[in-house]
Amino acid sequence: MNELVMYAMSLADIPYRYGGASPDDGFDCSGFVGHVFQHTLKITLPRTSRELSRVGKSLKSEQLRPGDLVFFNTLDRPYSHVGIFVGDGKFVHSPKTGSRIRVEKLGERYWTSRYNGARRIRA
Repeated sequence: MNELVMYAMSLADIPYRYGGASPDDGFDCSGFVGHVFQHTLKITLPRTSRELSRVGKSLKSEQLRPGDLVFFNTLDRPYSHVGIFVGDGKFVHSPKTGSRIRVEKLGERYWTSRYNGARRIRA
């Protein structure tokens, strides 16, 4: 998973773009996750965060390992946002229009109040 996390982090500062799924065009949250998994593990994932929330194994927050997916309710609907856990209580994601891919702390009030759970895509 080290390669997946390192690659995800290397995409920091690429701009958010709704519907975006490539480094050249920008990423939305699920496009970012899908690109990272396809590029590093050759795993094709569903396109939306809601669909991603049904893939893999459900986890408790204390089970998180680097490369696991973390989900949030950011649009008044569950599983409307997804990021990749990178360890040390942090995740990387493509947040919203006008911003760029970045690392944030899961423990920040904004994220803890919107946390919907986590999934592990691979063993």
